[in-house]
Amino acid sequence: MIHEVSMPALSSTMETGKIVSWLKQPGDRVEKGENILVVESDKADMDVESFHAGILATIVVPAGESAPVGAPIALIAETEAEVAQAQERAKALARSGATAPKSVPAPAAPQPASPAPGRVPAVAASGAQNGSGGQRVLASPRARKLAEELKVDLSSLRGSGPNGRIVAEDVERAAARLASAPAPLSSAITPVVAPAAAPLGETVPLSTLQAAVVRNMNASLSVPVFHVGYTLTTDPLDNLYRQVKPKGVTMTALLAKAIALTLEKHPLLNASYGDSSIHYKAEINIAVAVAMEDGGLITPVLKQANRLDLYEISRRWKDLVERARQKQLQPEEYNSGTFTLSNLGMFGVDRFDAILPPNQGAILAVGASRPSVVATPERAIAIRSQMQVNLTCDHRVIYGAHAAAFLQDLARLLEENVGSLTL
Repeated sequence: MIHEVSMPALSSTMETGKIVSWLKQPGDRVEKGENILVVESDKADMDVESFHAGILATIVVPAGESAPVGAPIALIAETEAEVAQAQERAKALARSGATAPKSVPAPAAPQPASPAPGRVPAVAASGAQNGSGGQRVLASPRARKLAEELKVDLSSLRGSGPNGRIVAEDVERAAARLASAPAPLSSAITPVVAPAAAPLGETVPLSTLQAAVVRNMNASLSVPVFHVGYTLTTDPLDNLYRQVKPKGVTMTALLAKAIALTLEKHPLLNASYGDSSIHYKAEINIAVAVAMEDGGLITPVLKQANRLDLYEISRRWKDLVERARQKQLQPEEYNSGTFTLSNLGMFGVDRFDAILPPNQGAILAVGASRPSVVATPERAIAIRSQMQVNLTCDHRVIYGAHAAAFLQDLARLLEENVGSLTL
């Protein structure tokens, strides 16, 4: 019998999937439950298992191309005698356009016919782009973590593991060679990586991640939203941050914790609209917007932030960001947010409006904290650090008075009781 391998739906919003790499090649034996390819979903690279055992007779959609969800992308024959028959069926599929592959722009160098060592991720949790050329490499999770710690470019290594997979020992040897060689002066400086600019006049198709952002933003256009701004005095928050920063606590952790505690008093701000009803969420999960270096946006989620201490939030946030930028997050780690924080203050932005994410009732835009001349309650003039925040709300769920009450309590926490964040 001949079995079709179809493009899986790795998320509820996924319409097409891009094949990052094939872990098996035509003629290879495939076992049921064995990983045979890596597919790029909306915001992560995921392994795809085979539901059948047999021989991978032919690949219909090669690596680097995409196909609609449910379209056949390969054929598996149960016996050697059926391989030729499967290959003929693949040709018929190609002629009929059943797979409707969509080419994805490739780097300037042509794609090789078969994956070279160091090209493909072995598992979804370790799929990532590495090296200056952005190539995907075949490496174990331990090797990736070690390479990040030792500042080793995985794309420059030849793996000694199965199928050219880079293992920890390969990274250790490379690190030893780097340590013994004189380092150029520029190596001490870590440049800010920016997305590669396309030549003027060129049209560049959206990446899978960018296309997912577009779908989400288009869905937000149908939601009636309103904005409520508030000015926070951040001197107490700044003082606390200086105390806990040496212990590894980040400003993101402080803000996420403060928002989560305030949401406990205002569950409506943590709710969402759906099917003529209001859905009150069982958990307070703070999503934080993170810009990706290769374009697009992802929102790693700090689950149950109201129940975690600052140090645990900071540890989880560091891990989430590292894996987000390596495209290692699982879907529940970026699509389970109940309230979103978007902080452009780190870039010096004074104020901005944030677009409401799907399936959420509110998002808080945070601007930069700046010294300002203010009038005190005693009618004196003083210098205070102040920060503009702007809350975007779904008006089907939240009204102006609800938003104002939430911001007042958030301000009261940060200005008068910020020490409670460390409890």
